[in-house]
Amino acid sequence: MNPASFPGPEQIRQHHFANGLTLLLYENFTAESVSLEGIVRAGALAEGREQAGLAAFTADCLMRGTASRSFEQIYDELESVGASLGISGGRHLTGFSGDGLAEEFDLLLTLLADALRHPIFPAAQVEQVRGEILTGLQIRANDTGQMAGLAFYETLYPDHPYGRSSSGYAETVTQISRDDLAQFHHDYYGPAGMILTVVGAVRFEEAVAKVDAALGDWHVPYQRALPTVPPIQRPLMTQRRHVAMPGKSQTDILLGVPGPSRAAADYLTASLANTILGVFGMMGRLGEAVREERGLAYYAYSQLGGGFGPTPWLASAGVAPEAVEEATASIVAEIERLMHELVDGEELADNIAYRTGSMPVSLETNDGLASALTNMALHDLGLDYLQRYPQMVGAITAADIQAVMQQYWRTDQLVIATAGPGGSGQ
Repeated sequence: MNPASFPGPEQIRQHHFANGLTLLLYENFTAESVSLEGIVRAGALAEGREQAGLAAFTADCLMRGTASRSFEQIYDELESVGASLGISGGRHLTGFSGDGLAEEFDLLLTLLADALRHPIFPAAQVEQVRGEILTGLQIRANDTGQMAGLAFYETLYPDHPYGRSSSGYAETVTQISRDDLAQFHHDYYGPAGMILTVVGAVRFEEAVAKVDAALGDWHVPYQRALPTVPPIQRPLMTQRRHVAMPGKSQTDILLGVPGPSRAAADYLTASLANTILGVFGMMGRLGEAVREERGLAYYAYSQLGGGFGPTPWLASAGVAPEAVEEATASIVAEIERLMHELVDGEELADNIAYRTGSMPVSLETNDGLASALTNMALHDLGLDYLQRYPQMVGAITAADIQAVMQQYWRTDQLVIATAGPGGSGQ
């Protein structure tokens, strides 16, 4: 596909409201549907360890009742027209998304504004949500992958907000009160820095007027900004942590280092290096070497965070307990190979083609495009980012890949977390 045909400044319309809200809109009349997506600047960075899970708990309660609608009324209105709307809390942000027929745009916008602005946190609903969260935490405690992830983050990010679970812990979620939820909403929810993206059969001028009516008069002069993210360094030496889970038949491995933020100049290069390492095809080099060639893992892949702070660059595998050491060594060997050997031209070209070829597919749906546009606005990538993307990826060289691997990875300064049967030595 010609990059010039991707959405750009000519098609992506933008409007900044006086209260700090930014609206992005892409008109798409190929189907009479609409998707909306966006964020407010409320997240788990504002929590202390004693209230871990507060931001996510608050977000989960926003659609459980407002000053004008009960929980049942909200979902009856959505279900009666086949529309959907959801809100969820994260570390830096609270995100929302909705889909429906274009004629339901007013309803989606009205319900979203009501939930963000006027939640009342009904006591019975708060307790129901608490129960659902606690059930999720019980499931986590019995899942080797989730427990390895928990141990990995706690070890890689000691005394750092990223080291705390944004879902919380049983002892913290149990103690969070309805007043805590209401206070968090009061302090952090507001239009400052909010992004709302609309993609579908809606005219720009119409959307501006309707968003203005629903959210334009939302002013929160006391809205608090989230704390900044503290820096983090790689550990001075490799640290290992094992979570013993007797009776399990699989051990999950996570190993990694702090990675680049999305704003880092070398992020896109790191992202392509990650594709080579553990994404392309059947999970890249890790999948080929660790799973296919050596038969050591049920799955093996790598993942690069790329958020506002130093989110992790990690590799993960699920293995038989007796294969932990051999699989870990095999993963490390593939990381070192990418650090010290230049990627050959054919492999690099294949991965670039995969990245540039998969992007148009992700933009084919309204919600896929809405997600991309929100991400562009969130990280200030520019409205022409999609048009520039193929050229930027195509310009990455084998030497760039090697340099970015050497910049972020040290295989003698890893965090390695495992969860499964056996003791610390497996």
